[in-house]
Amino acid sequence: MSDAAATKDLIAIGRLGVDLYPLQDGVGLEDVETFGKYLGGSAANVTVAAARHGHSAALISAVGDDPFGRFLRRELGRLGVDDAYVGVSNEYATPVTFCEIFPPDDFPLYFYRKPKAPDMTVTAEALDLDAIRSARIFWATVSGLSEEPSRGAHHAAWAARGRRPLTVLDLDYRQKFWNSPAEATEQIGHALEFVTVAIGNREECEVAVGERDPDRAADALLERGVELAIVKQGPEGVLAKTRDASVVVPTFPVDVVNGLGAGDGFGGALCHGLLEGWDLERMLRFANVAGAIVASRRECSTAMPTTSEVDAMLEGAARAHG
Repeated sequence: MSDAAATKDLIAIGRLGVDLYPLQDGVGLEDVETFGKYLGGSAANVTVAAARHGHSAALISAVGDDPFGRFLRRELGRLGVDDAYVGVSNEYATPVTFCEIFPPDDFPLYFYRKPKAPDMTVTAEALDLDAIRSARIFWATVSGLSEEPSRGAHHAAWAARGRRPLTVLDLDYRQKFWNSPAEATEQIGHALEFVTVAIGNREECEVAVGERDPDRAADALLERGVELAIVKQGPEGVLAKTRDASVVVPTFPVDVVNGLGAGDGFGGALCHGLLEGWDLERMLRFANVAGAIVASRRECSTAMPTTSEVDAMLEGAARAHG
């Protein structure tokens, strides 16, 4: 077991790429003139978000042997994430993702990941299973199950953990990554046998367990053996459910600049709450505000708030309603 990762608070496995986001709003990519370059990818963003809350985090992924790959590894380090498990592919280029920004609720994504993204080439043999087993949280996303050998690596990691507490599956379903929704449903069904926390929005829950209603979706996840089910309900807030408790927390209003990455900010803040042992309501309120802060900013990874920023927003809201 490597000393660097022996006691990580969080190890995540999954997407890592370059986000190229327009610096002009309300226009299609064909009319955008300038872009900002940022570290991106859901799993990578969650590790950055957790690091912003003071936790030790590492990412299992891969990049291409190219300038964008070098940028990403450097950026992970700058943002406080251990890149010891980020491999370098000599065959595939570092993926790039573009978006369009039409506030408040339209942010189309365009993934350039063909013929294969390096993060999908991570193999079971490359994993530090001791580090994964000992991590306080192990975070994976559904996207990583869409191709081999990444799928096999995920299952090897889960087998090593043995459904240890705080084994999280982000139901991050991206239709473009899959041959069909049915294929995704099948793979998610297998994955749910190994995790203790599942998190997703209504659409993702419908793909995962065939239920769109938040309460029924949460119940279906719990029936699969998950200990904590979290269902994002959009304007209706967020539901968290265990076998003993159920909590709904309303959304936190902000002026949305770019809604992309808000879920990852929520995820990193959720990790903070889980690691601190908070109750469901406190954890959800904190995570909601963290996600809202990201939505109020243009970028994703570098938009992740610190704990003090989230606390300040919560305190301000409490005074406003007091």
